[in-house]
Amino acid sequence: MRNTTLTFGLVLTILIGCAPKTQEQVVEQSGDSQYRPAYHFTPASGWMNDPNGLVYFEGEYHLFYQHYPDSNIWGPMHWGHAVSTDLVHWEHLPIALYPDSLGYIFSGSAVVDWQNTAGFGTEESPAMVAMYTYHDPIGERNNTIDFQTQGIAYSLDKGRTWTKYEGNPVIPNPGIRDFRDPKVSWNSETEEWNLILAVKDHVNLYSSPNLKEWTHQSEFGVDLGAHGGVWECPDLFQLTDQNGVTKWVMLVSINPGGPQGGSATQYFVGDFDGSVFTPLGSAIRWIDYGADNYAGVTFSDVPEEDGRRLFIGWMSNWQYANIVPTYEWRSAMTIPRELKIQNTENGYLLRSVPVGEMESAFTIEGANGELINVSGSVFKLGMTIESSTGAMVLSNDVGDSLIVSYDENYLTINREQAGKVAFSDVFAASHQAPLNGIEVKSLDVYVDNSSVEVFVNNGDLVMTDLFFFEQPVSKVKTSGSTLVTYLPNED
Repeated sequence: MRNTTLTFGLVLTILIGCAPKTQEQVVEQSGDSQYRPAYHFTPASGWMNDPNGLVYFEGEYHLFYQHYPDSNIWGPMHWGHAVSTDLVHWEHLPIALYPDSLGYIFSGSAVVDWQNTAGFGTEESPAMVAMYTYHDPIGERNNTIDFQTQGIAYSLDKGRTWTKYEGNPVIPNPGIRDFRDPKVSWNSETEEWNLILAVKDHVNLYSSPNLKEWTHQSEFGVDLGAHGGVWECPDLFQLTDQNGVTKWVMLVSINPGGPQGGSATQYFVGDFDGSVFTPLGSAIRWIDYGADNYAGVTFSDVPEEDGRRLFIGWMSNWQYANIVPTYEWRSAMTIPRELKIQNTENGYLLRSVPVGEMESAFTIEGANGELINVSGSVFKLGMTIESSTGAMVLSNDVGDSLIVSYDENYLTINREQAGKVAFSDVFAASHQAPLNGIEVKSLDVYVDNSSVEVFVNNGDLVMTDLFFFEQPVSKVKTSGSTLVTYLPNED
């Protein structure tokens, strides 16, 4: 994979890079390029799923991700790698971590070891340390239950090259089949590292002085939250509400069992003392009510002067991720979002707001139009709501349509007639999100060739869905709102 910088355009006309083909890889078919997003991150070629190792260091946001470079379907996992200075334009870098004798490289996280607790760097030149799950395919095939362990690796050159720790695994498997996805963070209150790990139907919490030796502290979630499937890709971090009160937020992805079936990410708000997480309430809450935002986690080491908690999710669903109608590449990430908490009469709610950097990516094209002629499927719509019910219809001349609608009770995305839907028996669906008392005052709708992300009131509620029109969007019609259309800048 060669280094390439992604730029904006109405249609991304260049397929970036090319992985070697294997017999299992599906041959690219006509129309594949029309679905590649223009302003969402995609792999140059091959398969991608969970974001991994999100970390900021020396002016760069690092996005590592689950990657199989030799096929467009899931296979032996590597860590792909890209960097950005603005969260919008991404530069592809060589693969960071390859499978080895301990197994495939499953999901995990990365941090900067500023105090050199692990001894891999120095305090003047700190190491970037990744922690990830080893998945031993031989042990899995032999029906053992201890084939997932946790390992670490370090980089001394801003993530460009990595050395795996000779003492791996740093957390052996205690005899649990699903034992994965470590998310590491530095706890400035206890002056030690914390780790949250997905363990079948709950999470385990650990602490460490040095990233190498870990002590199990507690468990959470056996009797709380959604349990329709296995728990995965957890995260744990602090946020401050609108009143200046700081709480801890835990993210846990689950598959299946999401609000639209298949994959989704739930969250909990509570208190954490470095050992035990204590939730406030027991309601099940979702970070995104669409079908296609999964395994999202947040960036570590964002500078204090920035102060944001930044999130990226995988924009797909395990119900159909391996068979969506793209072939040279598969999967995209969501646009980056800032997470905030708000204390409401219904308890603490987690809000997802498009990062401010996205504003510079678009230019106002037209305002106050009810019927807008567009020439492609790459734009943003800003809708100021004027009625308690309304809708936005994306369509084209061959009869494809996608409908975003709202009333006093629900936000709905209907993709039943959204072009190619027959590849999966669950893809053609109408997805609803309960508003639970939220009054819809505005909608921001990001459309990018094969995806739609809808933000209610700048983040009070979010829905993310994929769609695959036979031809690009050519018409946008709205009711019950005033509409502003934005097109991507060409820079």
